[in-house]
Formats: sequence, structure tokens, C-alpha cells
Amino acid sequence: MSTIVSISTALGSGAISIVRLSGEDAISIVNKKFKGKNLSKVKSHTVHYGHIYDGETCVDEVLVSVFRAPKTYTMEDVVEINCHGGMFVTNKVLELMVDGGAEIAEPGEFTKRAFMNGRIDLTQAEAVMDVISSETNNSLKCANLALKGDVYKMIVKFQSLLMDCITKIEVNIDYPEYEDEFIVTNEYLLPRLIELKSKLEDILSKANDSTIIREGIKTAIIGKPNVGKSSLLNALLGEEKAIVTNIAGTTRDTIEGKINLGGIILNLIDTAGVRDTSDVVEKIGVEKSKKVLEEAELVILILDNSNNLEDIDKELINMTKDKKRLVIINKMDLPRKIDFVGEALEVSILNEDDLGKIEQRIKKLCISSEINNIDATYIGNTRQISLIKKALKSIKDAINSINEGLPVDIINVDIRSSYLSLGEVIGKGSPEDIIDNLFANFCLGK
Repeated sequence: MSTIVSISTALGSGAISIVRLSGEDAISIVNKKFKGKNLSKVKSHTVHYGHIYDGETCVDEVLVSVFRAPKTYTMEDVVEINCHGGMFVTNKVLELMVDGGAEIAEPGEFTKRAFMNGRIDLTQAEAVMDVISSETNNSLKCANLALKGDVYKMIVKFQSLLMDCITKIEVNIDYPEYEDEFIVTNEYLLPRLIELKSKLEDILSKANDSTIIREGIKTAIIGKPNVGKSSLLNALLGEEKAIVTNIAGTTRDTIEGKINLGGIILNLIDTAGVRDTSDVVEKIGVEKSKKVLEEAELVILILDNSNNLEDIDKELINMTKDKKRLVIINKMDLPRKIDFVGEALEVSILNEDDLGKIEQRIKKLCISSEINNIDATYIGNTRQISLIKKALKSIKDAINSINEGLPVDIINVDIRSSYLSLGEVIGKGSPEDIIDNLFANFCLGK
């Protein structure tokens, strides 16, 4: 394979930038441009001071780290050039490495090589980006469990159980004099398949919570004008992000914010007040609000305690009835006029104690269980979950075949299918186009 190079730190001015190379010629390519120690003779995992030169011109004062295969991230020779963090000098160092024979790395190519060379499995590769994008302790914990191989070990254990079943069936088919078909089917296979079915169902039961932990939940704050939507957004964010006045229609466009609510990321969207209006700009805002409402995973519908329900309130109540919804009746410090019947949280949004009640209710709505004891079964990756669902379906089909007394060779087809689906979770037997697409979503330099 060719030697690749990329800038591994975020682009922009900073104290330090890192230009990373990986491949058979990584050390020799850097050595051509480096004045200091002869890098071809230095020990692995050592750092060396010197300068990068473009011909006779000094480009930068650098520290060069040398890592020799196979004890590297990619299992290839890796060199990291720590240069000063200006964009010009960083790009100049990168340009010199390309001139020396390196090729610009594709997004995720370093991690892809780590996977292709057997350094990590596919769940660990995906966990690399999860670590980078983590925004809460819980999401970081999930990512680190996968990164250190806990998910891989769990899947391999499942596969081992299935391989035992496959082996027994193969022996039964090929050497019937050694095994009794009835015993293999009912006394050996069934309890093991039921056990695996239960474990896969447990993972899937946590999938929604796992996805929320990883990605957060898209939350729309909706209601008619002047009910307290922007006040709630500002209170939850702890800053004056949205303009708040007593003039209806102040918010004319969606305003977004993000909060960490006890380990859950809420991607908040404060929408324009929904009402009939002749104002062209406000009308556009209202249409955007309705679109946001359709896409939201959680809806916070705010009603005004000091007014009777209006037609627009009733329309919003009906529009959100099938959504995951928290109804808040705001302005409880004013005389009651509202005639709403149903479950609702009655608060004054500007009251700090009431804000705490709102936060607790949101957590209760979003997470189906306590998330203190996170382990490898918390898988929120869409690709992995879809394959686990596929594996579970095959297990259920195998169990049904056993209960119906079908021949073991028929049962074996479903067990093998489940085994292969689980293999794809960790990257064994995964189609090349899926792997290419997965790494294409990585950041440059990783």
C-alpha cells in the first residue's frame, strides 16, 4: 500500500499542528525533509528535535515522533510531525511530504488501515469517531467500551455459542451414527438458542436509550405566540439566546440550542409561534415550525394558563397526540382560565424550582431506564443494531423450526445466517462498499 499523509489536527491557527504519515516509506519520506537525527536509525516510539527544510530554506522548527510497525495505530510505520500551528506552515509541511512521495489520505483512511491490518475490529473503528464526537460522560463511556473491545468480545461470545450449535448439527448430518437427531434438536439446540435470543432482545430493548445517549434527541418547543417558548429555551440553556417580549410573534424563525440534561443531549429548537398571520416573514416561520414538529423526536407543547384554549391550541394538541410529548401549562402564577383536560405539567417557567421539574420530566420521557450501569449491551449504532435485528430474526426462525420438528439441516440455515449477521457487526464478512462508506464519514487525519 502507498504511504499516506494528512493533517491530524483541526485546521486553523493554534500552538501546534500534527502532520501524520503512515506506510512503508513514511520514515524515509520525512527523513528527506528533516534536518536533525537520521530517522532511519532511531528507535521506535521516540521523539526527535529538528527542522523541516524545503531545499535550502528552513520551513519550521519541529518535533518528529517515529513509531515502527507493527506496534502502531495502523500496524504500519507511522511518523508524526509536530509543527507550529499556523495554517500556512502546516500546509507547507503537508505539501513537502506529498512532494516526497506520500499521498493525501482519504477521510478515515488511517483508521481504515488499522481495521484492514487487523489492529481493530469494525465496532472499535466506529467507536473512534464516537469518542471524538462525545458530548456527555455517558456517550463517552459507551464509546470507550466499544473502543477497548467490549462489544467485540460480546459479539464473538455470541458467535461461539452459534458455532457450537452449527458444529453439532454438521456432525449429526455427516455422522448420524454418533448423534441422535431428537437430542440434538431439543436437548442441545433449543435452550442455547433461547438464551441467545434473550441476550439479543436485551440489546435491542436498550437501543433507543443507547441512541439517545450517543446522538441526543431532537426536541421542538412549540405553541402559539407568547406562551413562553423562548423563555423556556433561555431558561434551559442558561443564556438569553432568544429575544423575549410580550409582543406576539417576536420569534419569527427557528432558534436552536443544545444542553446536557443529566447525560442526555437535547437538541432544542424554539419555533415561531403557530398562528394564522398575514405577515410574510412570520408566515414562513410558522411553516418552518410545522416542518420541525414533524421531524421532532420529542415535542414540548406549551399552553397558556391565563387564556382559554384557542383553535390553534387544539390543532397543536391534535397534531402532537401521537408524538413523544410533554405538555406544559405555563404562567401558573396568573389566574386560571385554561380548560385543558389531560396530562400536563403545571409550572411557571421563570421559577427555578419549576424548571427543575421540567428537566426531570424530560429525562423520564426520554430514557426508559436508569443509565448508571452502562455496559457493552448499550449499542446505539444504527448499522450494528440493524444487523443484530437480522441475527435475532434468524434465531427466532430457527427456534420456530425446532418447535415445528423440521429437519436439522433446515434449522442450520437460520443458525448460519445469524452467525454471519453477527460477523458483519464486527466486520467479518462485511461487504467492501459498506466498509468504504463507513470510513468516508470519518474526519480527515483519523
